[in-house]
Amino acid sequence: MWPALGQSIPGSETQTPPSPEPSLATVSGFVGETVNGKQVPLVGATLHWAGTTNGTVTDSIGHFSLLAHSTVKQLIVSYVGYQSDTITVDNPAATLSIILRSEKTLQEVTVSGAPGQIDRINPIQTEFITQRTLAKAACCNLSESFETNASVSVSYSDAVTGARQIQFLGLGGQYVQTNVENIPTVRGLATTFGLNYIPGTWITSIDVGKGAGSVVNGYESMSGQMNVELQKPDDRQYLFLNGYVNSFGRAEGNVNWSTPLRIKRNNLANRAAADSKWSMGVLGHVSALRTEIDQNNDGFRDLPLYTQVNLINRYKYSGERFMAQFGVKALYEDRDGGQLSRFGESRYSFLNTTKRLEFFSKTARLYPDKPYKGLGLILNGVHHEQSARFGYSPYDGRQQTLYANLIYQTIIDNTNHTIKAGLSYLLDDYRENYKAINTARTESVPGAFAEYTYTYPEKLTLVLGGRFDYHNLFGGQWTTRAHIKYNLSPNLALRASAGRGFRVPNPFAENFGYLVSSRTVYLDEQLRPEVSWNYGVSLTNDFSVFSKKASIVIDYHRTTFQNQLIVDVEHPRELHLYNLRGPSYANSFQAEVNIQPAKRVEVKAAYRLFDVQQSMGGMFGEERLLPKMMVSRDRVLLNAGYALPYDKWKFDATLQWNGPRRIPYLKEGYVHTTYQNMPTDYAPGFYNLNAQVSRAFRSGWEIYLGGENLTGFRQQDPIVAPNDPFGQNFDAGARVWGPVTGQMIYLGFRFKPQT
Repeated sequence: MWPALGQSIPGSETQTPPSPEPSLATVSGFVGETVNGKQVPLVGATLHWAGTTNGTVTDSIGHFSLLAHSTVKQLIVSYVGYQSDTITVDNPAATLSIILRSEKTLQEVTVSGAPGQIDRINPIQTEFITQRTLAKAACCNLSESFETNASVSVSYSDAVTGARQIQFLGLGGQYVQTNVENIPTVRGLATTFGLNYIPGTWITSIDVGKGAGSVVNGYESMSGQMNVELQKPDDRQYLFLNGYVNSFGRAEGNVNWSTPLRIKRNNLANRAAADSKWSMGVLGHVSALRTEIDQNNDGFRDLPLYTQVNLINRYKYSGERFMAQFGVKALYEDRDGGQLSRFGESRYSFLNTTKRLEFFSKTARLYPDKPYKGLGLILNGVHHEQSARFGYSPYDGRQQTLYANLIYQTIIDNTNHTIKAGLSYLLDDYRENYKAINTARTESVPGAFAEYTYTYPEKLTLVLGGRFDYHNLFGGQWTTRAHIKYNLSPNLALRASAGRGFRVPNPFAENFGYLVSSRTVYLDEQLRPEVSWNYGVSLTNDFSVFSKKASIVIDYHRTTFQNQLIVDVEHPRELHLYNLRGPSYANSFQAEVNIQPAKRVEVKAAYRLFDVQQSMGGMFGEERLLPKMMVSRDRVLLNAGYALPYDKWKFDATLQWNGPRRIPYLKEGYVHTTYQNMPTDYAPGFYNLNAQVSRAFRSGWEIYLGGENLTGFRQQDPIVAPNDPFGQNFDAGARVWGPVTGQMIYLGFRFKPQT
């Protein structure tokens, strides 16, 4: 019930159950590989009947079980990095033993899969980002993992802190529920820098879902959900090393290590035997930037100096009827930005220190004779401390969180009908102090949920979910969500979704960049929770062009807010935070084509259109619907990759065009309703080019050389009044719309011992 690679406990994602006819026989067996003459299980291998979406995945010991198909006998078995196999099942009662071969054993390794793969089974539109895709760039942390992704865009939030923020469906990253192994992680006080706290080399896969997520995972998903899977303690790749340096002076090292635990048994005297049920993993990361960079000569560091130490120690137990994972995470990071050192003690400085300690455990009760049934419990505790200084303005924040999610899954009569139900509890204790503004709140939120899935084999999957949470500060909250997937043909699928989202904003932690200024901050009223509805529809089609594989994905999503935190920076020298008055919405359209025009060549082309409008000035009687700031209406992405046989050499390049975006209009005396045709400022569009080449060796070593922002484009004047940082007009956050650094070159290595 706790599969290892890219999977989760019941409720973390929705999969189509096997064919439901109760009279059919059950096909079962084992999927593995041969290592040193021994058969080793492949965890999370995919099996499905040819031409259908009816399938399953292998469990923690490589076993699978699914109902035989009434007409199809060809069973397709696949696993990332291995040669797929097709098995003809003439006798469903027989136990199958399927051994896959690694692509490294083939005469020629070909590129397997496009840069982004849409989950064909999940009724929620979900893109699956694999390790292969992540390796197309340096991928030093989660914020740098989306360079080849058209749906997620990443930019710096200001010109001083170095924080990276994502945009998704035209909205900020705080509206995306970001989980690590189905545990809510990038939230609360971690919103600003949280993406930097997940090293890319730890990641085995990322699921990016658009629209309302499953109610099983909570109520905070408003525009989408991401789930990041890390290397497991029982991973077959027991060691991975990575080193990285770039032309700005940044350096980092990473290590992933996993091993089975050996214990001494009394009946074996002094002999130690391997207990395959227990395993341990360690993930380590150290990075630093100690070089001052000021490319536009404004006297400010373009990137802050920083040091980060990040560690996970985890354990896993895999039994026939019980599975458990638990571990601890520890992080320390300090940042020092602002004016250059030569300004001495009088320099304007941004200082930030983060200390984070986290405990997690995931346990599951398995039912080998009933693979559709399961019971799982997730527990997570977080202690997060953060202290900062913006010039002479201090900030202190503390978050203590306890999270629990109990999930039960079973069927109703047959596998046409499945149900997931459970109980959850979230406790958040926040303390934030900025200058003389002190905020504190404790949120205690017990909840209950249920999700029903109906499957009509090969055609339809319908998911209806609801949950009720009682918030101690804001009362009862109902969350309803619906998802439907209909296969118009074996290769053409239509999806639709709708759902409600609810979250309590953290006004300081989510707007750190705006605090790097001389603005006076006003909490104009008691902030209410943000509430939204999201509606979406998508069409995916796999097809061939001159016998070459291709796919197209078209989707449209709309998010409407019943209430939203308005961050108003269009009153000079003031930052106002207040509740929404009037309409606010985000429309998102995207079309993406993936094609393999030649052997070992991948090409992706995507266009994205945003129409994001927000009512501004309602607090002051100036209500006006305006385009949301810092959101480009248009974005175009082109990605091309080529690999030589055996993946000996790999080449990849991504070109992006980001269209114009509205930026704050800071004319003195401006109010939102001054003119019928109100003056506005727009930043120009710009291109960005990233590229990488890598060379792999048989010994397990790989070196890579690449560059980011190779066009060299950067915003010349991101900071307002940099020569007077303690004056009333200084602002390093409100008008940052483009890259603050130019061309960057990097060099790195990866090492995976050959097994």
